[in-house]
Amino acid sequence: MYSVSSSSFISTFSPKPSLHLRHSSSSRLLPRINSTVVEERAPIINPSENNGPPHKKLYTRSKLRPETTLVTALFTTVEDVINTFIDPPSRPSVDPKHVLSGNFAPVLDELPPTECEIIHGSLPPSLDGAYIRNGPNPQFLPRGPYHLFDGDGMLHAIRIRNGKATLCSRYVKTYKYNVEKQNGAPVIPNVFSGFNGVTASVARGALTALRVLAGQYNPVNGIGLANTSLAFFCNRLFALGESDLPYAVRLTDTGDIETIGRFDFDGKLEMSMTAHPKTDPETGETFAFRYSPVPPFLTFFRFDSTGKKQRDVPVVVLTALTSPSFVHDFAITKRHTIFAEIQIVMRMNIMDLVLEGGSPVGADNRKTPRLGVIPRYAGDDSEMQWFEVPGFNIIHAINAWDENDGNAVVLIAPNVMSIEHTLERMDLVHSLVEKVKIDLLTGIVTRHPISARNLDFAVINPAFLGRRSRYVYAAIGDPMPKISGVVKLDVSKGDRDDCTVARRMYGPGCYGGEPFFVARDPGDPEAEEDDGYVVTYVHDEVAGESKFLVMDAKSPELEIVAAVRLPRRVPYGFHGLFVKESDVNKL
Repeated sequence: MYSVSSSSFISTFSPKPSLHLRHSSSSRLLPRINSTVVEERAPIINPSENNGPPHKKLYTRSKLRPETTLVTALFTTVEDVINTFIDPPSRPSVDPKHVLSGNFAPVLDELPPTECEIIHGSLPPSLDGAYIRNGPNPQFLPRGPYHLFDGDGMLHAIRIRNGKATLCSRYVKTYKYNVEKQNGAPVIPNVFSGFNGVTASVARGALTALRVLAGQYNPVNGIGLANTSLAFFCNRLFALGESDLPYAVRLTDTGDIETIGRFDFDGKLEMSMTAHPKTDPETGETFAFRYSPVPPFLTFFRFDSTGKKQRDVPVVVLTALTSPSFVHDFAITKRHTIFAEIQIVMRMNIMDLVLEGGSPVGADNRKTPRLGVIPRYAGDDSEMQWFEVPGFNIIHAINAWDENDGNAVVLIAPNVMSIEHTLERMDLVHSLVEKVKIDLLTGIVTRHPISARNLDFAVINPAFLGRRSRYVYAAIGDPMPKISGVVKLDVSKGDRDDCTVARRMYGPGCYGGEPFFVARDPGDPEAEEDDGYVVTYVHDEVAGESKFLVMDAKSPELEIVAAVRLPRRVPYGFHGLFVKESDVNKL
């Protein structure tokens, strides 16, 4: 064990250099397991009301593991042999000592609703509701290879009401989580790190088969993590991961998080769904897809405004995906849906795995990236058009819209310039936001950069999804997956202009997550597009504490109007969502 002393830090809560907010805290003992810091064990302070009783100390509890059965102990021993002699975590991208270092380390315990302290400004009434962020938080410390994408989903929700805030952190109680909690050890293999090369794949595949035959788990019930994002549609809140069905969750009146369960929309949703569905703010329809390692590689579908799933549209025509690509996100316009076939693929060729080794998900630089455009109400894939866009690899889409009376589409998205490093060396990845226009009549594709910065995890005002928008709020990679600030881009500027119009850096040793835009008055159709707030979690690695920041989206400096000190750290994660009070009440 070792201690880390918190030091005073200079806050960046205001663009005025004269304003310094300082906070000092006592030293904290951090347990160290395999060189990975896993949790702070300092007491959590619950700020009291003014003139109220003294601060109450809330201590974290150690996990009580269930008694391990003989079968579980046997399989765990076999897995240890595989992890030690057949497939040890030899690469940094799957070495838990590297992947789970610093604030990427999991918190060991869930946090019930706990009052937070507002240390700067005040929380505006527009934020009454909840900001929830999803991310990986492995229930058990990895015993072998582990990738950043492999952790169990944990939701960190800050519930805001009448200017006060509480934080709650809960696991999404997936089938995988419950099975492994019952067994007291990992049971279901990691998708991104568990199958490196043929030998490891055969060994772990055989162990997986034995676990299923022994009745440890049933893969029919799903193996997903629900660790990627959240979506609110058909008056339900879902935690999402693209390897499984959505998991319905709810917020209680006290700010607690409850998992309702795996949701298949009356049996009409099979297998899995993207973690990035798109809900049209005007029609209330939600559009989604799934991708697969076997044909059809891509299947498109939608839900009507009541949440009723419509029929699948499998993409199987000759011009469809020629191999199973990693299709993480997509975009919609009022008339079209846009998919990206990129150079990250699922490697199904056994000889490639034998000769090259590595994960079954990897880069194929021989493949030419393409964009596929299909009418969003298409009954089949006969109207799908594919356009080659060399060097254009997108993981996330920001927005898209129609032009020229629907005969052209415009897509705004970060282009990953070094796609081969996406899964192995994210610190070497540089994503350049581009505007791409496709003339659907002539097939001509034009592109130009929006900003030269390393940007990703970008959002817009959700009310402008699928139609022409002006402003983008993007996270600054320093390098990815660490995020040192946020920028505001004006994509309406000229093709040769840098579109950055505002920027906020979090300060030395401070890193945040994906920003999210919350409108000041979402019910006002005349409100300006950027009239609202940008919110995110930020962690100070020097002081060892996390905060919730609220920034003025119209300010040239993205001025911080409120800062909330959280009762314990929030690990870095993936995507978040703000749910307004009226929608929280529907849950």
